[in-house]
Amino acid sequence: MSKTEPAQSNDQSPFFWHPELPILNSPLFERPFRVLPAANYHLGRGFLWSATNLLYVAMAITTWLFFGPRLEHCVEFEAGWILQIYGVNLASTLLLAGGLHLYFYTFKLQGMARRIDPSEPNRNNPKFFGRAQVWDNIFFTCVSGVTIWSAYVVLFLWLYANNLTPWLTWGTSILGMLWFVLLFPLLVMFEQMHFYFVHRLLHTRAMWRWHVLHHRNVNVGPWSGFSMHPVEHILYFSGILIHLIIVSHPIHMLFNMYNTALAAVTSHTGYSSLLVKERAVVELGDFHHQLHHRYFDCNYGNRGVPLDKWFGSFHDGTAQATQRVRTYQRIHRGRMSTESAVGER
Repeated sequence: MSKTEPAQSNDQSPFFWHPELPILNSPLFERPFRVLPAANYHLGRGFLWSATNLLYVAMAITTWLFFGPRLEHCVEFEAGWILQIYGVNLASTLLLAGGLHLYFYTFKLQGMARRIDPSEPNRNNPKFFGRAQVWDNIFFTCVSGVTIWSAYVVLFLWLYANNLTPWLTWGTSILGMLWFVLLFPLLVMFEQMHFYFVHRLLHTRAMWRWHVLHHRNVNVGPWSGFSMHPVEHILYFSGILIHLIIVSHPIHMLFNMYNTALAAVTSHTGYSSLLVKERAVVELGDFHHQLHHRYFDCNYGNRGVPLDKWFGSFHDGTAQATQRVRTYQRIHRGRMSTESAVGER
């Protein structure tokens, strides 16, 4: 199958396009361990060759140097610098999610090339606020998501300003500089682990009442990934608390939050890649996570840290994996399922 040729859709694979199957996890955890493939995955495609991760690093640095408040202004909670943080976060969300939606769905500049799910966003559907999936997603993204994201950043800038959490100064030592650089990919891996356990928690009976809002999006778009209930947003961003323990710089905290917030936008784009002359130049939609939105009881985490494989919830995209999930759902009929909880097309 060519890179832009759609997959043949059938009962087991309702997708317009999918990558080569079965999808694989990170080689870092394969045995026997091979250094070069592992380094290539995590420091190459997983970070240094990832346009989105490098974008978040650049955004963190420019926010710290130019767009964010001076740290000495953050000693006291004041409306001016707090609104400045909210404005920067809102603008970045509008530019990224809005830009991707316009490119792929309004103007359809890439057509159906690398489109994972062929379905269009829901319209005139009463389960969505305003009866429209896109406007519902925009509302929860901007009103809840950006607000809670900004509240966490405000809290940590105040902590840094008052020396209430450890932080690292660039250039203090060779080891300090090395830690400063390595912390960026390490934070990506940490966030993937944090996401898995928070996500599993959200799929329990006690928490599902809040997570179901996100799962109404069976077919996803750029505004879907960050569209959550406020309770879920609080848990989703709680990975920032790692900066109370590790020695880091405010740039790392800002990167951590940009990666958490905006990676949800890009991973739910609905398109695998941004193409230029049929060549993938930016990896976007995550087929691994798209399988979770379709089949529900699988792929709670990410492939970088294969917790799904270790805990038996990995769906590799094959028909056999779909059958395993369906069998699990029949056996556990008493718990939520995709059909009973959110409906399935």
